[in-house]
Amino acid sequence: MRVEHVVVMGVSGTGKSTVGQALADLLGRPFLEGDALHPEANVAKMSAGVPLGDDDRWPWLRAVRDAMSGHAADGTSTVVACSALRRPYRDVLREADGRVRFVLLDVAPGALRDRIVHRSGHWMPPSLLESQLATLEPLQADEDGTILLVTGPPDEVIADALAALA
Repeated sequence: MRVEHVVVMGVSGTGKSTVGQALADLLGRPFLEGDALHPEANVAKMSAGVPLGDDDRWPWLRAVRDAMSGHAADGTSTVVACSALRRPYRDVLREADGRVRFVLLDVAPGALRDRIVHRSGHWMPPSLLESQLATLEPLQADEDGTILLVTGPPDEVIADALAALA
């Protein structure tokens, strides 16, 4: 079996972790939480409401890529939650060993704001949503992936993701 990594991507509040963990469970794969691989300096910056720049993101993206490749070396496919907001960021992730596919979760900005304001236990402040939306470059036709419009509950999104990946 060929190794495949599914990267569940999008801006903060789209449900990357929820959908990613569920997909990993259903597919019998390890789940990699991209946020857990951020250096402390990145977390501190974002917690203070300061958007990350490319110089902050490159080492983090390489760490996510390397974690994927580490699993691939053992013949293991993964599901990853990672914002992967711009094509150059996705290019870094595509360097991982194995096939890398993307599932972009697209949520209306008003719904995103509501989700972020009402969630607890996450260091990403609502003030950074606008910078993430401005940075987001949707998947292009030549990228291996799909865009899912998120309008329903997580179970529907997960079913849509599984259908798109089939």
